[in-house]
Amino acid sequence: MFKNDLFVREAELNRSVRGKRFLVVGGAGTIGSAVANEIIKRGPEVVHIVDISENNLVETVRYLRSSGSFDSELLTFAIDVGGKEFEALIEHAPSYDYILNLSALKHVRSEKDPYTLNRLLDVNIFNAARLAKIASEQQATKYFCVSTDKAANPANAMGASKRLMELFLLRESERIDISFARFANVAYSDGSLPHGFTKRFDNGQPISAPKDIRRYFISSEEAGQLCLLSTLLGENLDIFFPKLTETLHEATFKDMAIDFLEGKGFEAFECASEEEARKRCTELIAQKKWPCYFFESDTSGEKAFEEFYTPNEEVVLNKFEGVGIVRLSRNIDLERLDAFEASLSDWRESGSWDRDALIEILKKAVPEFEHVEKGKNLDQRM
Repeated sequence: MFKNDLFVREAELNRSVRGKRFLVVGGAGTIGSAVANEIIKRGPEVVHIVDISENNLVETVRYLRSSGSFDSELLTFAIDVGGKEFEALIEHAPSYDYILNLSALKHVRSEKDPYTLNRLLDVNIFNAARLAKIASEQQATKYFCVSTDKAANPANAMGASKRLMELFLLRESERIDISFARFANVAYSDGSLPHGFTKRFDNGQPISAPKDIRRYFISSEEAGQLCLLSTLLGENLDIFFPKLTETLHEATFKDMAIDFLEGKGFEAFECASEEEARKRCTELIAQKKWPCYFFESDTSGEKAFEEFYTPNEEVVLNKFEGVGIVRLSRNIDLERLDAFEASLSDWRESGSWDRDALIEILKKAVPEFEHVEKGKNLDQRM
C-alpha cells in the first residue's frame, strides 16, 4: 500500500534513521518486529527492544538477523515498562533519539473481567503517558504511540482506552512531538482470528468465525511501514491511517476463512453448531472438507464495521498517496481527564473490583463510547 510513499521519501527516511538511537517498546509482537525491521535496515546506531514476552524476543532477533546483515547495536530486554528494571534501563542507557510504543492489550475479550480491564487501562493509557514523559526528559526527536481504528467512535473498552491515550498524550505534546497510527487489523498477527485459522488447521480442529463482522486487513509489513512513516514524517499530533483503496476494503471473517481453506486445498463445510463442527472433524477432513461454524455476532464489544476517523475530526488526504492523516484537536476538556484519573483511583482504592462501575467511569471519560453489554464474551466461543 505504501510503496510509492516510501520510494519518494526513501532518502529522507534513511537520513532520519541513520546513526540514531531507537527504543521500541512492545517490539517483539507481529507489528513491533515489523517496525524494528524497517528501522534496522536503514542503518541506526542502536535498536533496543523491550517486551514482556521472552519467547517473542528470541524469535524477533532471529527474524531480524535472518532478514539481512547490519552493524547496529541490537539488544533486547524482557522487562515491563512499569517495573524497576525498566527505570534502571532508562537511567543507565544513553538517551534515545526516538521512542516508539507498540505495547498494548488489544483484544476485546480483555474487557470481560475487571482484573484484565484494569491492567488494560494501565498499559494502554498510563504506560503510554509514562513513555512520553521519558521521551520528553531525554529530549528525543519524536515519541510515537500506536493507536487503533477502534478509537474512532469506540464500541469496546479497548477502543475507549486508546482514545483516552490519544487525549492524555495531548498534555505531553506541549513538550515533545508525538505522532500516532490508527490502522486496520493486521492479517495473521499473533492472537488475531486469521492467525487462529492457521492454528486450528495445524491442529486439525474446526474453524469458527462471525459471519456479520466486517474488517479491514493490512499485512504486518504494511503496519510496520505505516508506523515508520508516522514516526519520521508525522507532525506533532498527527494520526496516520491507511487510505481506502481498491486493495484495502472490508472483508468478513467468514469470507477470509473460506479463502484460507481454499488455499489449503479444502472446501469450507458449514456446520449448524460448534458441537457438530467438533464431532465431524475426522469425517469431513478425510473428504477434503473442513468443518466451520459461522455465526451472527452476539458478544459484547464487537463493532459491525471499522472506521479510521469520525466526522468531527480534521482529516488530510492529499499529503501522501497511501496515507491519510487525522489532526488531533487540542480542543478537549482536560478536566474530564482529571476526573477520569480521580474516579479510577477511587475505584482502585475501594477494592470492589466492580466491572460495571469501571465501564461507567470509561463512559464518562469518553462520551462517544457506546458500550452494549450482551452478557456473552469471546471466551465463551470456540
